[in-house]
Amino acid sequence: MASTCAVRPEIAQTIDDAARGELAALMPSQQWRNYSDLAFQDADGNPITLADFSGKKLLVNFWATWCAPCREEMPFLDALEAKYGGEDFEVVAISLDMGSDGPVAAGLFLEEIGADNLKLFADPSYKLFERLRNDAVTLGLPATVLVGEDGCELGVLQGPAHWNSPDGHRVIETLLEI
Repeated sequence: MASTCAVRPEIAQTIDDAARGELAALMPSQQWRNYSDLAFQDADGNPITLADFSGKKLLVNFWATWCAPCREEMPFLDALEAKYGGEDFEVVAISLDMGSDGPVAAGLFLEEIGADNLKLFADPSYKLFERLRNDAVTLGLPATVLVGEDGCELGVLQGPAHWNSPDGHRVIETLLEI
């Protein structure tokens, strides 16, 4: 179970104000969950958690190769990582393709679309999705959680978005200023 972070209404308002147009469905956090312990694996199959990204603001996206809207969203996320990725921000796109072949399929898909900026992260156990569903974060894929440098949830988006757009850029630039 995720621990709770401090309630920060001013941040909720700032995110709500930035979430317009293409990103109007982005909802500021209502629960302020800490996702530092969210566990998955890197491209080499090594265990990793969001705590490994401590100090960075994150756009954590949950996707799968069998999800058509997810496939459509990946190039936008790759472009976002190219534009903003660095010491202060990272797009962490976690494939939920199941089984031992899941990460392989996800890696091949990222290669196929030329996603040169996104690192491969995966949860072939699908436990992350179960946790998100149990936390009432999402009902389906894709799902995106904006996370502060302390691992705390700042915003949630259910469904796909055109992140590489003026509306998406405004949200990420606002996140970086918080």
